[in-house]
Amino acid sequence: MGYKIREVISYLEQIAPPAYQESYDNATLITGDSKAEVTGIVCSLDCTESTVDEAIELGANMIVAHHPIVFKGLKSLTGRNYVERTIIKAIKNNIAIYAIHTNLDHVAHGVNKRISDRLNLLNTKILRPKKQLLSKLVFFVPELQKDKVLQATYSAGAGKIGEYSDCSFQMRGTGTFTPSAKANPTIGNRENAQEEQEIRVEVLVSNHLLPRVLKNMREAHPYEEVAYYVQGLENENQEVGAGMVGSLPQEMEGEEFLDYLKAKMDLQVIKHTEIISRKINKIAVCGGAGIFLLEDAKKAGADVFVTADVKYHEFFDADGALILCDIGHYESEIFTKELLREFLSQNFPNIALYLTKVVTNPTSYR
Repeated sequence: MGYKIREVISYLEQIAPPAYQESYDNATLITGDSKAEVTGIVCSLDCTESTVDEAIELGANMIVAHHPIVFKGLKSLTGRNYVERTIIKAIKNNIAIYAIHTNLDHVAHGVNKRISDRLNLLNTKILRPKKQLLSKLVFFVPELQKDKVLQATYSAGAGKIGEYSDCSFQMRGTGTFTPSAKANPTIGNRENAQEEQEIRVEVLVSNHLLPRVLKNMREAHPYEEVAYYVQGLENENQEVGAGMVGSLPQEMEGEEFLDYLKAKMDLQVIKHTEIISRKINKIAVCGGAGIFLLEDAKKAGADVFVTADVKYHEFFDADGALILCDIGHYESEIFTKELLREFLSQNFPNIALYLTKVVTNPTSYR
C-alpha cells in the first residue's frame, strides 16, 4: 500500500507550516484529490501546462511547486489564459498541484537557506524575523504528574527555542480549590476546601501549534478542570522570517565576489550597483522579490544584498552602503526544486521523485 497525497501534504506542512505564509499567498492543494494514492511527484519552481504534460508522461499524479499557479480566485475556467489551461489540464488528468510558497521562504531551512548554502555562507540567520508568532502557555499541575503533562506538551511541539527543545520554566507553589457538589475531583473531596502543592509551568508555543498543545495538555492533566492561561508574545521568532544573512568563508574583492556569485548560482548576468571599495564578507540574500529587506540588509552590516525584481529607482536606495545585486527571480529560486526533492526523499523513499526538466523562466537573455 502506497502513500496518499494528504500524507505528503501533511509532511510538507510540518516543514513549512501554512500559518507562515503571507496573507496574499495561496500555498495549498490547488487541484487534486487528497485521498488519492501517489504514483509519483514532480518537483518544480512553477507549474505550467508543460509541467503538467511532463507529469503525465512520467506517470506522476502530483506536482509540488514553489509558486502557486492560482493566486487570485478564478471566476471561470474556459482556458482563456495559461492559468486556466493549466488547471483544466491538471483536473482532466487527475494531477494534484500543491504549492509551498512564502511559508517555505520564511522557515530557517527553506529557500533562503538553500541560496546561502550554494554561496557557502557561514553562521546564517534570518534577516527579518517575524513577530507575534509565539505564545506563552502557563499551567499548574501537581508535582507528581508534572513530567507526564510536560512531555505531552513537548510532544505536540511546545518548549522549542532555536536549537533547544524541552524548554520550560517551573516554580513551586500552593494551589487552593473547593470542588462543588457536582464536581468529580481527582484530589480532595466535594464541598471541602483543598490545598495542593503544585508546579507552575511556563512553555513557549508557536501559535499554529497551540490547539494541539492545549489538547495534549488537557488529556494528560489529572485535574477535571485545568488551570492555565495563554499570553501572546511580541518576541521575534528567530527561526521564521524573511531573508537570510551570513558570512563568506573568506573575504573577497567586489569583482571577485560577483564572479563567485555568477558561478555558484549558475547565472548568465547580474544587475548590480557600483562596487564598493571595501572587502566583501557579509552577504544578505532573499529569493524572489526581496527589495523590501534592503534596510534590514544594511542594518545587518551586509556588504552585498542578493535578491531579484529590483526596480530602477530602487537601485539608488543602496546609496553606496552595499552592493545590491538583482540576479533574476527564476535564477534566485530555481534550486528550490532540489530542496523539495530532498525533503520528500527523507520521508518517502519509495515514491518516484522527479526534478522538472521544463524551463519555466518567462524571461530570456541574449
